[in-house]
Amino acid sequence: FHLAGSVIQSRRLCYGAYLVPYLILLIVIGIPLFFLELSVGQRIRRGSIGVWNYISPRLGGIGFASCVVCFFVALYYNVIIGWSLFYFSQSFQQPLPWHECPLVKNQTNTYVVDECDKSSATTYYWYRQALDISDSIAEGGGLNWRMTVCLLAAWSMVCLAMIKGIQSSGKVMYFSSLFPYVVLICFLVRALLLKGSWDGIRHMFTPKLEIMLEAKVWREAATQVFFALGLGFGGVIAFSSYNKRDNNCHFDAVLVSFINFFTSVLATLVVFAVLGFKANIMNAKCIIKNTGKIVHLLGNGVSRDLIPHHINLSSTVSAEDYQEMTEIIRNVTAHDYPRLGLDSCSIEEELNKAVQGTGLAFIAFTEAMTHFPASPFWSVMFFLMLVNLGLGSMFGTIEGIITPLVDTFKVRKEILTVAVCLLAFFIGLLFVQRSGNYWVAMFDDYSATLPLLIVVILENVAVAWVYGTDKFFEDLKDMLGFTPFRFYYYMWKYVTPLLLILLLGSSVIQMGMTPPSYSAWIQELAVERSLRYPAWGLAVCISLVVAAVMPVPVVFLLRYFNVIDENAGVASTISYKKGRIIKESALPEDDDDLSLIRAKSPGSEAPSPMPGNSIYRKQSGGVPDVAPNGRYGIGYLMADMPDMPESDL
Repeated sequence: FHLAGSVIQSRRLCYGAYLVPYLILLIVIGIPLFFLELSVGQRIRRGSIGVWNYISPRLGGIGFASCVVCFFVALYYNVIIGWSLFYFSQSFQQPLPWHECPLVKNQTNTYVVDECDKSSATTYYWYRQALDISDSIAEGGGLNWRMTVCLLAAWSMVCLAMIKGIQSSGKVMYFSSLFPYVVLICFLVRALLLKGSWDGIRHMFTPKLEIMLEAKVWREAATQVFFALGLGFGGVIAFSSYNKRDNNCHFDAVLVSFINFFTSVLATLVVFAVLGFKANIMNAKCIIKNTGKIVHLLGNGVSRDLIPHHINLSSTVSAEDYQEMTEIIRNVTAHDYPRLGLDSCSIEEELNKAVQGTGLAFIAFTEAMTHFPASPFWSVMFFLMLVNLGLGSMFGTIEGIITPLVDTFKVRKEILTVAVCLLAFFIGLLFVQRSGNYWVAMFDDYSATLPLLIVVILENVAVAWVYGTDKFFEDLKDMLGFTPFRFYYYMWKYVTPLLLILLLGSSVIQMGMTPPSYSAWIQELAVERSLRYPAWGLAVCISLVVAAVMPVPVVFLLRYFNVIDENAGVASTISYKKGRIIKESALPEDDDDLSLIRAKSPGSEAPSPMPGNSIYRKQSGGVPDVAPNGRYGIGYLMADMPDMPESDL
């Protein structure tokens, strides 16, 4: 459900242009890499750190890099959940608090707040009432106490849901994964009944070939694929490590990817239907305003003869009549037309300049909902959906941090979960100060996108070239019972890594050519302006990228120069054939802290999180029927036992 949430608040709004690149990249990058992560997690049965240590100890830093990226994303992602909680709590009012601009009274008269009058009620409420935003990232402005409380509530919910591990989060996910579908379908039905909704949907599906030729479109579509499927975060590997060993993860990969795609289309239909409705409202306001200008210009720059006889300027002018009228005036006045100051008032232009990023959910949608009948109900449903989507994503993100650390350092999961959530909350206070929205934008741009690209490239290379595609295919045949399509062989070995390297190169070039900047809200002018980061801000941007990928070269060098022995922690070697364990030898002299295949010891008697230990045939000679690590260990094949009842299997 990463994608359903990210579509709602995504910066990638021109979906008519992104739909085709997204689908292509989903097939050639998304599904192969998603299948790869599911496979290695299910096969090796460890989190992201243990998996890559097993494939190549020198590449063990990939898992740590995934943990760092997960932590960075969790820091700001939970802030967005906090914002949603704030709006959810404010939605139980009629009318909604962002319905109209607040009035200020003095001794003589009553007037509208200037900042709100220059922008709009929903824009003012978002920037001033909710965020109380500063004019730049350099102006901290102190903590916003309301958002601090909401952030604390968000982290408390995540911590409580994760405290019992995957079993607990799985139960919570039943509701959090089904409820958004109900809300999205309700919203879509309601939105389609609104005037202008089909204009938005038409805009969504209109191909923009000139935009599709831009490298930026493909890069951002690829980024959306990563966030959609959780690639590179480690969460997919962590969750798949709990699968049954013979689970058909190929079917899961294809099914989840396409459900994800169609969910994104559903969510985007809702977005553009609402934006089409809002564009018609804004266009109507534009026509009323400019019709008034034309009335004042009659006889003073505009001849009355230029107005068609069927158009009555004293009543409501339709969009078609306004376009006809301005076209005539433009053709007659020629070079003098710009001086008249008339706007084109086009629905297409309104859709093209629709707000993006977090403003999509907290400005555009809130403004549209003020025009809905029973607007508080729709507002409650919408922000409850956002909270559910956000929590669903957070469960996977936190699992990508907790599971590999528990597997590697053998700490209690409950204690580690509380510690991570507490640390993240205190660091997250950075995002709930008055300049916090700018920090969210910085982390979104620089702590995830580039590091994720590097991580997934290394994952692909580790499996396809270090471990070996042929060997991996044999493992998959052994695990799944069939050989995957040859399509994956060529994707993993050639096509996918090449495309990822091209995307990485274009990203680096684009960042080098375009100085990093952010969108700042200027209170006095009540407009957004693009500002460049100060020198220290640039240093922070670079530090975020470096910190996220630093574990990869550090672990590689430590292993290469034998500061950490590559063979340390390998407590047992196992040979197997046709489901029968041939040899199992323990090496007691090694402490096995980082091993992937663990010999049974008094300290590893914890029950398996997966049922059905009898799946392994008990061998003669006292070989136990339980995997030595308490889980279905790597190297333990399902035995070929026709006499065993299917229920036992």
